[in-house]
Amino acid sequence: MNSIKHTLLALIALGMTFLSQLSAQELGSKERPLRVMLVPADGGTEDGTLADFKPMFNSLSKTTGLHFDMKVGQSYAAVITAMVNQQADIAWFGAVSYLEAKKRGGAELLSLSVKKGESVYYSGIFVPRNSGINSLADLKGKDVAFGDPHSTSSFVYPMAMIIKSGIDPIRDLKSIRLTGSHTNSLNALSEGHVDAACASFTLFEKAVKNGAIDATKFKPLVKSDPIPNPPMALNPKLSPIMKAKLRVAIHEVHQAPGIEPGMIRGYGGKKVDRYNADVRESVIETAGSTIALVSEELRVQILAKASER
Repeated sequence: MNSIKHTLLALIALGMTFLSQLSAQELGSKERPLRVMLVPADGGTEDGTLADFKPMFNSLSKTTGLHFDMKVGQSYAAVITAMVNQQADIAWFGAVSYLEAKKRGGAELLSLSVKKGESVYYSGIFVPRNSGINSLADLKGKDVAFGDPHSTSSFVYPMAMIIKSGIDPIRDLKSIRLTGSHTNSLNALSEGHVDAACASFTLFEKAVKNGAIDATKFKPLVKSDPIPNPPMALNPKLSPIMKAKLRVAIHEVHQAPGIEPGMIRGYGGKKVDRYNADVRESVIETAGSTIALVSEELRVQILAKASER
């Protein structure tokens, strides 16, 4: 009888250990943290991008008990692929990369950053002040630097503005330089390797502030229409309970204990007021008509032209 009792107790103990181990392996636990991937929008400054978002995610950990493992992707495409292949649970995209990931079943809108009641930013094409380039028409026969082909503000929107002006980027531009990032494009402009560079106004202003660009020597040639702020997205495969938990937490993170003004940041490390999780997909889809101007066929031609030397 005693042996049966001891056996039952051993089985109960083993079962409790097993349940404890299962609990520890739940998504969001220390042993199995939620995987966060950020697009390299700052031009490969991985430490800087992580530093911008860590205070917010640290606060989310405290308020939800969830753990996060944050990484910056090697490229926009890498982040898209990670979400589509279930290798990431949360991602920070640009509008273009978000819509591509969503189309492939790998993204669901979580939130947008808000600053002074707005959730928009702007793209631009920048040129030397003394270059004689005063309109988009003047870009004919010029070398132009663009960022990552999946970037909203350093590739798609500038390319769309060029197309709308009547310029054929394949025929009329002397060369297309794909530098991989806003920062690299601005550096190429500053060093005289190109006649114009495409980047967001946020990162142009950041480059000026950091001394990488001399504002007295360069100017914006054109400014885009408002672009939806880079969205934070969820993997659609997350459970409804997890999605709801994350939406509430990020929507209220600006009110969390220990969060001070300046600790919540968004695109380009810019201080934002809060993140809004009560946002509709239609906000991002407003960029669709502009994005459509840069068709997949044209993108292939652009990549081919960019490979010419």
